[in-house]
Amino acid sequence: MSFSLTHRVRQATGPRPPLLVLLHGVGSHEDDLFGLGPWLDSRYTVVSPRAPLKHGGGWGWYPIAFLETGLEFDEEVAFESAETLEQFIQECHAAYGTDPARTVLMGFSQGAAMSLLLLLTRPECLRAAVLMSGRLIPEAAERAAHYMELVGKPVFVAHGLYDSVLPIDQGRAIEAELKRYPVLMTYKEYPMGHEVSPQSIADIQAFLTGLLES
Repeated sequence: MSFSLTHRVRQATGPRPPLLVLLHGVGSHEDDLFGLGPWLDSRYTVVSPRAPLKHGGGWGWYPIAFLETGLEFDEEVAFESAETLEQFIQECHAAYGTDPARTVLMGFSQGAAMSLLLLLTRPECLRAAVLMSGRLIPEAAERAAHYMELVGKPVFVAHGLYDSVLPIDQGRAIEAELKRYPVLMTYKEYPMGHEVSPQSIADIQAFLTGLLES
């Protein structure tokens, strides 16, 4: 079958495995987070899609301009990408036989912003989310689904104390926003920059494994 997004895949064995979708940051590509595969629970079918928009030497989920006054975002495009992602997730379930009730989004930077957007606006598509070094798209909070649709959704938020791209205030803003909803949030700060550290990935690995055993 044809897919709406180019992607990498690592298929799990067994019937109807959970689906873990890895969303890379702006200017990157589908191979980036896919390299974390050896550290992620092998019981997940892992897919890593390429974002749909060309950005510099890589790809992005919505446009970003780096200005002297700071970052400027075209966030309306993020909602268009969210529709594409929702379609892609459905395509993966059909193609790889994964369980729609056990879909986890795991994003870094702009990919984390997209994961949070889908969590807030399309929670019925997800079992859980992992947000690494991300930010809250304000419009996502304004368009959030009904409170009760988010009950019990596990969310892991990781952010670096020394992040110079998306400062720690961005991670704390995510934490503050998610406290408004009945999600099961784990929020952790790490002595790192805009990156994934061995400790953060170990904690994420434990979180993902815990989802399978709960």
